Amino acid sequence: MTRAHWPQVCTVGVDGFLVRFGDHLSEAANRAALAFRSALEAAQLEGVAETSTSLASTYLRFDALSYDHAQIEKMLSPLVREQDWFAASLPEGRRLWRIPTLYGTELAPKLAEAAELAGLTVADAITGLSTSRVRVQTIGFAPGQPYLGELAPTWDIPRQTGLTARVPVGAVTVAIRQIVLFSVTAPTGWRHVGQTAFQAFRPESATPFVLNPGDEVLFPAIDPGVFARLKDSGPDGGATYEPIP
Repeated sequence: MTRAHWPQVCTVGVDGFLVRFGDHLSEAANRAALAFRSALEAAQLEGVAETSTSLASTYLRFDALSYDHAQIEKMLSPLVREQDWFAASLPEGRRLWRIPTLYGTELAPKLAEAAELAGLTVADAITGLSTSRVRVQTIGFAPGQPYLGELAPTWDIPRQTGLTARVPVGAVTVAIRQIVLFSVTAPTGWRHVGQTAFQAFRPESATPFVLNPGDEVLFPAIDPGVFARLKDSGPDGGATYEPIP
């Protein structure tokens, strides 16, 4: 479909709507979803209880005991039509994070394999990954776990055909021009190319999800000695952030 067909508004269950900006991930659709969610939050529509974004859409849940779909859609439709969301600015309050990353070694053993699939040397793969500024496109799969992108087209590599039984918290994995930074220990079909000491999910914190959709991240390369010091330095693992103007 062309952009002229979007956005599309769909009902979800008994208490939800999905405003879709595409049928697959793209930079433009993700940007539009983030911008629309920010506007939806600012509008404070009566009856809306919760909002979130996925890769290319914005979800809202409403109070189904007090409102029905028709009432919410009547309030929602003017906002959907208010502007070209594909041309809208990203939300304010975003941050640029720098998360130190150890690439390769026995801690991230799939780097060479991923580099070969991308048609790169290991050194060039590290340079590309460590200098790519990627956006948190959505949080999903596990609590606080970010999907980040898009990487350069050379990183349009497939997922593995089998699962890696376990990657640890802080694992940096790649596939399909995206990075997933693991917030929990879990199996994965993505290739484990880097390791951080960063904890993206902190259940005891007042803000358990550290990264927000729209934040941007750099994964600068560090050596094993630096990583050894950072892994016991606290949940930030040496990460820093600054506001994005």
